[in-house]
Amino acid sequence: MVATQKDPREEVIQAWYMDDSDEDQRLPHHKESKEFVSLDQLAELGVLSWRLDADNYETDEELKKIREEHGYSYMDFCEVCPVKLPNYEQKLKNFFEEHLHTDEEIRYSVDGSGYFDVRDRNECWIRVWVKKGGMIVLPAGIYHRFTLDTNNYIKAMRLFIGDPVWTPYNRPHDHLPAREEYLKAFVHKETGDHAVNAAA
Repeated sequence: MVATQKDPREEVIQAWYMDDSDEDQRLPHHKESKEFVSLDQLAELGVLSWRLDADNYETDEELKKIREEHGYSYMDFCEVCPVKLPNYEQKLKNFFEEHLHTDEEIRYSVDGSGYFDVRDRNECWIRVWVKKGGMIVLPAGIYHRFTLDTNNYIKAMRLFIGDPVWTPYNRPHDHLPAREEYLKAFVHKETGDHAVNAAA
């Protein structure tokens, strides 16, 4: 029997279905019977992930290659914690409002950790825990939100194609082309596949 090799990304990125509790948003919010989501399942929703060398991000060849392949020309850092972020409490509330962007959201944790929550095809929340060394890309048009975990700290590298546009469109914004394209590419895709198979 061949032992299946563990995906190294799983050490820095984990995902699970959330409960419906309105307790502190920074808690893990597992369901009573924990229900984990694989990184392949996230990829089916358009969420891409990598494990990178956060201690050497300035010279990391893999990061350089990803940036070149995807055209991520812009880069900056955002530190989210009570001491570094002005209007911390209000900003955290804003980040946790369900919203979408018309461009990809690329976040690479070079230190600390946080939760990126995304909707699955049935509108259920999946919590994606990104720790130091984890990088995720949320596709344009996906409804999502962000919060810190109980460590109250993340330093994230933000990447962007061209000049950055951080505009959040709080739900509902289903009429935006980015949302329509996301639905076509990732949500209604399965239905289309079944229709093709049925016709074959």
